[in-house]
Amino acid sequence: MTDLHSPRISIIVPARNEAKNLEIVLPQLPEVHEIIVVDGHSVDGTAEVARRVRPDVDVITQTRRGKGNALVCGFERATGDIIVMFDADGSADAAEIPRFVDALMRGADVSKGSRYMAGGASEDITLHRNLGNRMLNLLTNALLGTRYTDLCYGYNAFWRRVLPALDLPPVHLPDEAGAMAWGDGFEIETLLNCRFAQNRLRVVEVPSVELSRIHGESNLHAISDGLRVLRTVLDERRRWRARTRLEPALREAAVEPSGAMG
Repeated sequence: MTDLHSPRISIIVPARNEAKNLEIVLPQLPEVHEIIVVDGHSVDGTAEVARRVRPDVDVITQTRRGKGNALVCGFERATGDIIVMFDADGSADAAEIPRFVDALMRGADVSKGSRYMAGGASEDITLHRNLGNRMLNLLTNALLGTRYTDLCYGYNAFWRRVLPALDLPPVHLPDEAGAMAWGDGFEIETLLNCRFAQNRLRVVEVPSVELSRIHGESNLHAISDGLRVLRTVLDERRRWRARTRLEPALREAAVEPSGAMG
């Protein structure tokens, strides 16, 4: 059985108006180094419920809006060796956490949940979301040379040491006045997957079963969020191509002339 105490594990739970769900979800999480609930300015007592049902939880408030910003706030707060991204709505199965950790312990930089590989499934995805996910997945693999089977799934884990290389949107931006920056929305999952590939991290997919949301309605908007994902893929392709063109010049500049004196 996977030891969830060594290395230290930080579970990040972004939550916006998920009080009823957290009453069920938080007690199911295993004893780990830390559980960080990132409250998205909820009006239903999410933060208070989190502290009541799980007194050891660390509750913080995100700096802007959107799931992406909430996750990055949690990443910045985390002190564990491994970060696990865990949804608050009951769709993620806490019993799968050892599976993600085991993949990392076996040498992966990132363990990525997949609903589409053998052993994975979804009780929640609609026909239209399923079709959109598959099309975006094919496009991303074609443009970035990846082999993902499930692009838009938020159940992932990775070593905290990889965070600086991902260059995610900072939690504090000047003159933002609470507005969403790019990467603050549901496109964060695609952005992370693109950055994993750009940094040539070893990504191992693990089968995961997406459960149905317990209470309430999803904050996901299939069309608008799907377009944000599409834009993210195209922007990341341009970013990667620009970086690839610069790499030879950067390597050459880093090499001292043979006649240089130390």
